[in-house]
Amino acid sequence: MPEAQPRSHTIQTHGARLARKHTHDWVVLILLAALVVALHYAPPFSRFVGKDMMADIRYPVKPSTVPAWAVPIISILCPWAVFVSVYVARRDVYDLHHATLGVLFAVLITAVFTDVIKAAVGRPRPDFFWRCFPDGKQLYDQVTGGVICHGEKSFLTDGRKSFPSGHTSWSFAGLGFLSLYLSGKIKAFDRQGHVAKLCIVILPLLLAALVGISRVDNYRHHWEDVFVGGLIGFIMAVLCYLHFFPPPYHDQGWGPYAYFHMLEELEAANSNDAENQQSTDGRHIGLSGQEHNRTSGNVLESGCV
Repeated sequence: MPEAQPRSHTIQTHGARLARKHTHDWVVLILLAALVVALHYAPPFSRFVGKDMMADIRYPVKPSTVPAWAVPIISILCPWAVFVSVYVARRDVYDLHHATLGVLFAVLITAVFTDVIKAAVGRPRPDFFWRCFPDGKQLYDQVTGGVICHGEKSFLTDGRKSFPSGHTSWSFAGLGFLSLYLSGKIKAFDRQGHVAKLCIVILPLLLAALVGISRVDNYRHHWEDVFVGGLIGFIMAVLCYLHFFPPPYHDQGWGPYAYFHMLEELEAANSNDAENQQSTDGRHIGLSGQEHNRTSGNVLESGCV
């Protein structure tokens, strides 16, 4: 199957029709985004925390190396910038549209999974002690031995959302999708043995791993939180990528399914037009032959020959 020709399928020529065709997908994305916002404010499960448990969650409170506002930039805008660059070079709106849909679905579905699990598990963060007792004065229930916190309520609520890591899951969802996208575009698995291509594919995953490591270094998550968060994000990235694109090792892995479907429909339409044209020409020839025979008969009957 030939690759897209430059300027053959642009936003101006095919963008509006493509967007209308996937209106329901964009509506689902908006609903997912609203659900993510709602889940962010959902109160987590208030898991029992006793005095004997505080030794493992007594790490100091540190600022985040990767702030929360930077996560959407890393997981969505960075991949999208690559998609736009590929569009500028290839002028294929099918690739741009489906790559954008794919990364948004990967990140938002991952966010829903992550926030639901966070709220259901309610695991304390490694710095929970200082969130609970910001002045260091400990207070416990005399009967159960559970903590009686007097820290800031919102900060304390966030301290019960350790498992899994949202920073890590978002990063692996977006950058994992980007890694798969690049591997298809540069044909990293074409069995030619070019290690440089493999390095390009691994680079986004390394960045996602560094985001996860920063969460452990900042004492915001346990290592298990980061591991599971990365696993959730990458699984969603793979599922969403394969929903829109062939596997990277496939011969057609450089383009989305929609592009090849469009070419098949165009080829079928051209084939039907050719058949209709041939049929029309055949009818015209048949009619001309019949008219000629009638004319010859009339001439013979008139005795002109």
